[in-house]
Amino acid sequence: MIPVELHPGAATDVGLVREVNEDAYLVAPPVFVVADGMGGHDHGDVASRIVVEEFGKLAEQGYDAARGAEAVAATLVAAQLRIAEYDAEHGDPSERPTSSSGSTVVAALLVEQEDGPRWLLANVGDSRIYRFTDGVLDQVSVDHSIVQELIDAGRISPSAAAEHPERHVITRALGGTASGEADYFLLPLVSAERLLLCSDGVSGMIDDAEIARILGEHEDPRDAADQLVGAAVAAGGRDNATAVVVDVVGLGDDTPYDSDAQRVSLEQKLGALP
Repeated sequence: MIPVELHPGAATDVGLVREVNEDAYLVAPPVFVVADGMGGHDHGDVASRIVVEEFGKLAEQGYDAARGAEAVAATLVAAQLRIAEYDAEHGDPSERPTSSSGSTVVAALLVEQEDGPRWLLANVGDSRIYRFTDGVLDQVSVDHSIVQELIDAGRISPSAAAEHPERHVITRALGGTASGEADYFLLPLVSAERLLLCSDGVSGMIDDAEIARILGEHEDPRDAADQLVGAAVAAGGRDNATAVVVDVVGLGDDTPYDSDAQRVSLEQKLGALP
């Protein structure tokens, strides 16, 4: 893989309401992850930790940069199995499925394409991936949630989603009863000078305009991550808040970014799983 210099920063906070931080994150260049656990303090923190541990193995052991999506998919399957095993051993069968543990996940890692390195992004659930380039913030990931389905169907407006009574209900997750299928995206590095991975404790507390302002005002990704989490807590801190900010330094190309074209499946771009 062509050498790419990455400058990351990360921050997390339990917030002002929760007793336990069920978020977890990984900064292990070139692999970055944010996981938001669900299922209460006896379950969610374990689920998110499992996700991060499995991606940590991927970062430590390495992966075929030309077949990164397969590596991510295998890692998600491994995390799913471990979460299920934990539930089977520690969960109360009489309380399932409401007590089942689970976790969202957003992941970013470098992969190699014929024309050079790219970001491969994956998301399951409503944690988010944003790109921030030339002062413009774009959400790359698509929320797997009830309110997003209502927005897509034209039944509610995006502005109404923030106050919708089912705004926290997600339709995909690792573990639990929801689907664990991920969405995958490929981004040219030049189209993502700065990436933000965050839990909904950030994106649910401060709006995109505030996120963009903070990312634009703080050059150091460590400061940007700290300020994003701090702003989420200051806005009410109703949930755990986690942010990972990654800057691409010293490498770019002229490939334009097309959100529809870059959203990919394993079969479409990187080969089907065996």
